[in-house]
Amino acid sequence: MYAVIETGGKQHKVEEGQTLLIDLISDSKKKITFDNVLLYSDDKTVEIGQPYLSNVKVTAKIIDEVKGTKLSILRFRRRKHSMRKQGHRAKYTKIEIDKIKLESK
Repeated sequence: MYAVIETGGKQHKVEEGQTLLIDLISDSKKKITFDNVLLYSDDKTVEIGQPYLSNVKVTAKIIDEVKGTKLSILRFRRRKHSMRKQGHRAKYTKIEIDKIKLESK
């Protein structure tokens, strides 16, 4: 059984027990619920939302807040002796998917 959820403007395919990194959620709670479920599939059926499914909820627990790898941005103008270097590290929330729950219609 798996589902496709939308969070932070991105879509993630999730299964129960999976850990993944999503964009930072500044939430002090330890459990979060994703209501924006785009697709749900189990062994028998596949449900596709238009755009979201109202009867499927995905619950997860927040494990930690982590930083991604460092990105180095270099802007260089040839023959002008001009260069600018900038760095960036994105912040992520590490979550573990607890349950994908299909509610009856």
